Amino acid sequence: MSTFSAAVISWQQQHGRHHLPWQKTRDPYRIWLSEIMLQQTQVSTVIPYFEKFIARFPDVCSLAQASSDEVMALWSGLGYYARARNLHRCAQVICSEHGGRFPQRAETIATLPGIGRSTAAAIAAFAFGERTAILDGNVKRVLCRYFGVEGFPSQSMVEKKLWVLAEQQLPSRNIETYTQGLMDLGATLCLRSQPACPRCPLQETCIAHRSQRTITLPTPRPARAQPQRYALMLVLCHGPDVLLEKRPASGIWGGLWSLPQLDLNADEFPSGIAHTPLQLRIIERLERCGLRAEDVARITERNAFTHTFTHFKLHALPVQIVLQNRPAALERSGRLWLALSALDDTGLPAPVRRLLATV
Repeated sequence: MSTFSAAVISWQQQHGRHHLPWQKTRDPYRIWLSEIMLQQTQVSTVIPYFEKFIARFPDVCSLAQASSDEVMALWSGLGYYARARNLHRCAQVICSEHGGRFPQRAETIATLPGIGRSTAAAIAAFAFGERTAILDGNVKRVLCRYFGVEGFPSQSMVEKKLWVLAEQQLPSRNIETYTQGLMDLGATLCLRSQPACPRCPLQETCIAHRSQRTITLPTPRPARAQPQRYALMLVLCHGPDVLLEKRPASGIWGGLWSLPQLDLNADEFPSGIAHTPLQLRIIERLERCGLRAEDVARITERNAFTHTFTHFKLHALPVQIVLQNRPAALERSGRLWLALSALDDTGLPAPVRRLLATV
């Protein structure tokens, strides 16, 4: 056993996390669910979502049999919604092609929808004790600092080097403790900023610590300008109900219910609905929904907001449109009249939910 892995195991046994709701189990379903939820999401955020999911879907086949709307409603607010779609599809594959039982080898687990190499390894290690390496974002940071690896960790050549290092450090026993220890080190001590080096079990042999490069390692992502997008969101209200449209399966908020949207140019956004060309575009959009001018009682512009995605910023201008009539043309597949009192039971993007809570 290497000095590195021995130190990680010893530290985890004494100081690591031991009371998370998905620990102390060999159930691959719970382990898989937690690993998917924890991707790019903090533990404190995940815990209530995990507990709600387990209460509603106690096993993989109950999740497989659920409707996509129910799955997305429970996931709503957790973000990165492709994870939820893949989670649902993966559950269906496990139940239809594997008899409701998870494969036990990481190599096979990685062929399932939405499960990459590192997540598959974590499931195999925790559920089945397989001696296999993980390499999530936290582990990349630990390895880059400890071994002094230069370059952005997600670049192909750098990532290949990190996989080799991760596999070289695998202990011959206590793989579950070692794997959890790596995760815990990255999440609690070896932080992006202000790492707690004095409390780290690896500090004496860590290249970044010894050379005072913990701030510069790992190498940051190459800088690039963040694209800006602009949109009008139509809040079509009739009595206590608001009209929603289902987002396409791919793209932002895929599979969620959201408001009818009109993409704008940057120069249209600041002027709002006072801009005559934009008024015409709103009318055209309403006509495509099946509305006529006489169906509209009033139109009110609400406060704009900005929502930051991983790769761009969305600037949205909500426009509340109160209807005095509810034409039958609005009733079609892919649309839903939602009572404003039922927001919590529907899969909505978090900013849309917050907006509708103020209507």
